[in-house]
Amino acid sequence: MKQRLIEAGLPLMNSTSHIVPLFIGDPNNCKAVSDMLLKDYGIYVQPINYPTVPRGEELLRLSPGPLHTPDKIDHFVNSAKQVWERFGLLNYKEYQRQLREGN
Repeated sequence: MKQRLIEAGLPLMNSTSHIVPLFIGDPNNCKAVSDMLLKDYGIYVQPINYPTVPRGEELLRLSPGPLHTPDKIDHFVNSAKQVWERFGLLNYKEYQRQLREGN
């Protein structure tokens, strides 16, 4: 799943656990993206906002499991990419550049 997210240009955050975090960086967008994925694509993804994460580090928390088939993962990746584009959110390269620059 992580490789598919990177290939799609989605801002995957580093994680050494089974949790797959996608960076959003804004609490309003975080909730709105989660809501749109559920309403328009039938995908529930948990939005993570302050105080669970620091302000400016809001993210979606993905928890893929054995029932998430390659087709379901593709559906999520394609859906998330469309939502990211609609909201004009940072892509993977922009997110990585932001990390390097310390912003």
